Parts: sequence; structure tokens; C-alpha cells
Amino acid sequence: MALREILQFPDPRLKRVSEPVTEITEEIRELARDMCEAMYDEPGIGLAAPQVGEALRLFVIDTEWNDEDTERNAEVLINPEFIKKEGKTTWEEGCLSVPDYTAEVERASEVTVRALNLEGEEVTYECTGLKAICMQHENDHLDGILFIDRISRLKRSLYVKKRKKKLAAEAAE
Repeated sequence: MALREILQFPDPRLKRVSEPVTEITEEIRELARDMCEAMYDEPGIGLAAPQVGEALRLFVIDTEWNDEDTERNAEVLINPEFIKKEGKTTWEEGCLSVPDYTAEVERASEVTVRALNLEGEEVTYECTGLKAICMQHENDHLDGILFIDRISRLKRSLYVKKRKKKLAAEAAE
């Protein structure tokens, strides 16, 4: 099966607010598998359903995977809900949908997230560090928010200008 395409800024589908998953079907399980495959192929540590064109409240993460020789242990979160956010930290973030750019983003340093897994069971995650950042980043995608929406207007406009110039050059080729 072909890898799912990861949408890139400025694709308008990245700005849609996702709908809750109402039933965990074989199609949802297949979507989660496809998302994991695309995430590892890039490589990345998280991927939200909107990034592959599906406006559903589902994301996958694996913050411990870092290369081909490391065991893969993706976690699938369906209909995630943040029940606690505490503290503040700043982290250098990048995104598979925002190519060639990273920026420091302020996030909560500790989070508690409740979600469903692929078996339909409720799971709760208490996270700090990279995992807390990743959870918040991926959840933003479900609300149509990119990490560049959380940086200064000047930095964002510089990236947008650079990205549009690159896309125009690629289109001209």
C-alpha cells in the first residue's frame, strides 16, 4: 500500500477543526496504521489525522523512537481531551506539515490527557518533557492550529513569504 501524503502548509485542510471519532471501526484502525507508517517514514515523532487529510480527532505519537534501530512503540490517541495543563516551558518545535522551519514555542510543561485507544478503552497519560510538548502540538492540529500560529506575527510572516516563494519556484519548474 502506498504511503499517505502528508499535507504541507499552506494547504487549507490543515486549518479545519476535526470531528470526534464516533466509532472505532476497521477503517479507523487502518488510518492509525497508515499514519504510523507515514510518521516513521518521514521520520517524525507525531502525526495527526488532519495532516493526512482526515478531519478526525486522532493522532499518533512515538517520542522514544529516533532511528531505524530503535523499537517502534506508537501510541494512538482517539478523541484526546486535556484534563490538566500546568507550568510553562519553551521548546524548539518543527512539523512535518511545516517544512524547513523550526521555532521556539511556549507550551505547558506538564499535561494530563484522557483519550481512547484502538480497543475503545479510556487511557490517561500524565506527561512532561518532549511527550507533553508532542501531545499539545498534535492536539493543536485537531483544532486547525499549526505551531507557526503560536509564534510572533513577524516570524510567521517571514516563514509564509519564504514558503510561498519556494512553492512558486517549484511550480515554475
